[in-house]
Amino acid sequence: MRLIGALLMLLLIPALSYAQAETRPAKVDDLVRLLQDPEVRSWIERAPSALPESEVSVVDISRWQQLSRDRIRGVFSAIPSIPSEMAAAAARTRQDAISNGGAPVFLVLFGLAVVGLVAEHLYMRTRQRSADLIERLLATGVFSVTMAIGFFAFEWPPLAGNTLFSAIVAIVVYRLLAAGLASANLQPRIRFRIKLFLGVLIAAATMASLGQPLSIPPQTSAAVSLCFSIVLLVIAVEGVLSTSAKSLRVRYAVCIALLAGWCLWFVGLKGLFWLLMYALVLPHVLRLVGRSTEGLVDAKPFSAKRVLIVRGSRAVVIVLAMAWLALVWRLDPNSLVHINPAITAVSYGLLKSVVILLLADLAWHLARSWIDRSLSESPADEADPMHLARQSRLRTLLPIFRNMLAVVVAVIAGLIVLSELGVEIGPLVAGAGIFGVALGFGSQTLVKDVISGVFYMFDDAFRVGEYIQSKSYKGTVEGFSIRSVRLRHHRGPVFTIPFGELGAVQNMSRDWGVVKFRISLGFGTDVEKVRKITKKLGAALMENPEFAPLFIEPLKMKGIEEFGDYGMQVSFGMTLRPSPMQSFIRRRANFLLREAFKENGIDFATPSVQVGGDEKSAAAATAVIAHQAKVVPVPES
Repeated sequence: MRLIGALLMLLLIPALSYAQAETRPAKVDDLVRLLQDPEVRSWIERAPSALPESEVSVVDISRWQQLSRDRIRGVFSAIPSIPSEMAAAAARTRQDAISNGGAPVFLVLFGLAVVGLVAEHLYMRTRQRSADLIERLLATGVFSVTMAIGFFAFEWPPLAGNTLFSAIVAIVVYRLLAAGLASANLQPRIRFRIKLFLGVLIAAATMASLGQPLSIPPQTSAAVSLCFSIVLLVIAVEGVLSTSAKSLRVRYAVCIALLAGWCLWFVGLKGLFWLLMYALVLPHVLRLVGRSTEGLVDAKPFSAKRVLIVRGSRAVVIVLAMAWLALVWRLDPNSLVHINPAITAVSYGLLKSVVILLLADLAWHLARSWIDRSLSESPADEADPMHLARQSRLRTLLPIFRNMLAVVVAVIAGLIVLSELGVEIGPLVAGAGIFGVALGFGSQTLVKDVISGVFYMFDDAFRVGEYIQSKSYKGTVEGFSIRSVRLRHHRGPVFTIPFGELGAVQNMSRDWGVVKFRISLGFGTDVEKVRKITKKLGAALMENPEFAPLFIEPLKMKGIEEFGDYGMQVSFGMTLRPSPMQSFIRRRANFLLREAFKENGIDFATPSVQVGGDEKSAAAATAVIAHQAKVVPVPES
């Protein structure tokens, strides 16, 4: 009806405009003549000014109170006429169907339901019986489509068609909700009461929608809704008292809240009524939806599909609740929300803010799941080195990007929410800029740390898992924040170093590394023999399946570095890929060299003293030693 009225209004606007254009000159002349009349001008000057906004609000509240009293009085006066009006509406519907050659609506509805149930049974016979939610919804869909085909296949009289369509929609909605409840993990008695409550609620909504098509007086329709509301209140209170596991005090508090909600609905404060109902029911509905949808997705950690389905379904429930509340406010021109334009703007702004926060929350969790999944992926052993480097860089940058993304999403969502609530965000942004400048001057060290960290990341100076050294700090990079890096020393301590204090960074885990060590051998050692032995050991290490992937160049003897007091220093070296195994390979090479030198008679350099002299001195020393050996000391008595 609203749509038809709007179309008629659009059609009448050109005609009205044309008529006004023809009569405008005469009216303008009359208006000018009246404004020039001294009596009219004096009356306009003496006329009281417009009422203040507060007085207008008081007048609107008084008007709303009077309208509420009249409506309540009319509802109570219409209760005795409910049986007669219902009987008259049923008679009109039956007469309308029979006069057009059709059967009564009840028989037609029963026949369509039987056909739908038969189609559903045939579908279930072709499928495996399962308690899955998807199977239940598909079976209910077959039932619904069958009834819809039967309804749209024939022409129906107006009254019978409206009644039949409303009844079919009510049955389909109830069966869909019942299918969802059947898959939920609920106790049978709780499930039964919820289904009973939903059945009565759907019946009440159906009767309310049929009031105008069946020519039922509005007061009688309101009285019928009142009776249904009392039944719903009784079911809800009984369910809370008999099935809730909460304490008696909590159950009484919930019952009082339900009674208060019913009073709000009865006096016409439907917006406050739905807000109270959301506070009582919506958390449980969200938990129920979460449990129902978690079984539809895989259990992989950090799954974007899981986030999209579970959190998305909850967001859809909240958005539908907010949309219904906005529709209730829009269809009720006498609501308190419409008393003042400022209250109206704030109320609708709050609803939009909820939707904005839900979208921001969903976007943030989707982004975080992708980041966490990328961080949790372990690189394959046979992966390409370029791929490993790219993945290592991602593991370094993604934690910082995650923190920055959280701040950006929160700030943008907050600004949009403030804008929807009517707050001018331009001065806020300007004030934030001034505050940022003041903060920059007051905390130059912090700014230095943040900017230095940004350039370290751009230069790709180090990544998570690499071993670095800076000044007196060294260790493995464990993680980052916006202003500092965390290093784990190989002995255990953890260093948290601001980026501004790092300075030059020595990265010991990038691309490749040369491992060098020295061994002291005697002056008489055959150097060529040592070189050949080292070459064989290098080939043996390269053939080891555990060490082979880490070698770039094998173990080699570099040559004699210098001559010492007791021997010569021979250097060895090998080129390895960055790995914690470098020290182990070096120790293994030392062990193999020792064993090989021992087998081939190559001696290590040891400290020794050589005394110089001629042959006569040596003979004299030998004679003295022999004489001392012959002298035996006599012990004193």
